[in-house]
Order: sequence, then structure tokens, then C-alpha cells
Amino acid sequence: MGFFKEFKDDFSQAVNELMPGEDNNPKEEGLEGDDMVVNTLDDEMDTESELSKLNGLLEHVADKPVSQSVVKQQQVAELEKEFMKEVNKAEQAPKPEPVPEPKPEVKKAVNETAKEEVKEEKVVERTTAMEEKKAMNEETMTLATEEQQVPGVDPNAISDETTVITEGTNIRGDINANGSVDVRGRIGGNVTCNGKLTITGVLEGNSNSSEFFADAAKVEGEVNSTGTVKIGIGSVVIGNITAASAVIAGAIKGDIDVQGPVVVDTSAVVMGNIKSRSVQINNGAVIEGFCSQCYADIDVQGLFDDKKGA
Repeated sequence: MGFFKEFKDDFSQAVNELMPGEDNNPKEEGLEGDDMVVNTLDDEMDTESELSKLNGLLEHVADKPVSQSVVKQQQVAELEKEFMKEVNKAEQAPKPEPVPEPKPEVKKAVNETAKEEVKEEKVVERTTAMEEKKAMNEETMTLATEEQQVPGVDPNAISDETTVITEGTNIRGDINANGSVDVRGRIGGNVTCNGKLTITGVLEGNSNSSEFFADAAKVEGEVNSTGTVKIGIGSVVIGNITAASAVIAGAIKGDIDVQGPVVVDTSAVVMGNIKSRSVQINNGAVIEGFCSQCYADIDVQGLFDDKKGA
């Protein structure tokens, strides 16, 4: 019977090693330790019952690790199923459709549209360039007129005062003024002023001013002005007129050279040539001379050349 005792002790030790969480108490199924005395003399040992106990212990020890392994296998199987589901979703996801190439007709239409747009842009650029050139020419002409100063007078010394030559006053000599001059008497000499020159008397000499106005006056000499020249009714001017614009209602014997417009009123009489940008001749006016709009924006000769070439 000592054989069974030794077998139980070895088996108990093996169970304790396999199950570290269990208490390593040597007491097991009626066993009290190494000092336990087995009574083999009084009772006979039932071999079959002892073997059945051993089988029960073996089954108890084997149940726990087997159940843990089964749980682990189930978890791995579930993870594998989830992974396969994600893979299937990725494979079944719709792929982006390729962009179809445009048809030849569409390509041709797009190219034609692009060519038309380029042509329109070129036309717009050409028109803009012409307008800019025209504006530049006008600005240059305006600046040239503004920069043109009356000779003999300091341009920085412009005054608002007016020098009056009263009636019955007769002056022999030249007159220079920073402001305006109003001649009501008689002057035998040249008159230069930065302001307006108004003559209602007699001037025998050349004049330079920013504006010129003659009303029932008599002028024998050149009339030069950076602004407007007005010859009123009853005035007689013998000499050439140069100005930016002119309004003629009196009598003039001489050439008129104006950068801007010229208005020849009903009572006007002009014996001489007229050069201007534009001219307006009212009914009743008398002109003996040649009228030329040489300062106009239109190239008259170019128009006829184009028709001849066509």
C-alpha cells in the first residue's frame, strides 16, 4: 500500500505546480501531510475507489486549461471574422470612374472658341491702344498749351489786378503787365500781359495775352493768345490771329491759325485763310480764303487712299 501513498504525493505535487493559484496545503482528500500514518493493518484498501478518486482529480485538473484555450480560440476566430469583414468592405468599395476623353467634335469647338476669344482680345487691345494714343495726343496738346506762356512776362508773377488805360489817354510805347489790361484809350506799341487783354479803343501794335477780347475796337497788329480770342461786332483787326479757339463776329484781314474750334458768326467778314480743328460758319458770314481743318483727328487723306487701294 506504500505504492499508492507515494503516487498520491507525487500527483499532489504535480497538481500544485500546474495550478500556482491554489493553496500549496499538503492536505488533500483526507491526506494530512508527510507525517500521515496509513493504517494498513486494520482495514483493507479499496483499490477501485482509490483509482476513481485519482481519475476525478485528473479530470478536475484538465478542465481548467482546456476551457481557457477554447475561449482564446473563440476570440481569435472573432478577430479573424472582423478582419475579413473590413477586407471585404475595402474590396467592395466603389472605385473612381476614369474621366472620359472629350470627343473630337468637342475638342474642335473648344479650340475654335479659344481662337475667337484670342481674336476678340487682340481687337480690344488694339482699340484700347488707339484710345490711349488719342488721349495721350490730346493731353500733350493740352500740356503744350498750358506750358505756353506769354513771352516777356514772368509766369510766376501772375496778378489779379487789372491795368486800365482810360479814354482820352494816348500812350506811345510797350506795356508789360502781370495781370489783365483794359485798353479804352489809344496805345501805339506792343501789349503783353498774363491775364485778359480787353480792347475797346485803339491798339497799334502786337499783343500777347492769355485771352483777347475786342469790342468795337480797332487793332493793327498780330494777335497772339494762349486761350480764346473773341472779335466782337464792330471790331476791325488787321493782322494774323493765333489762339487756342476763336469766335469771330467782326472783320478780320489776315490768317487765322487756331488749334481748336473756330466759330464764324453771321456778321463776320474774314479775308484770309482759316486753319483749325473744326469750323462753324453761320448763315450770312463772308469768307474770302481757304478753310482747312488740318488739326482734326480724322486723317482725311488716309480715307481717300484706302478707297483708292480698294
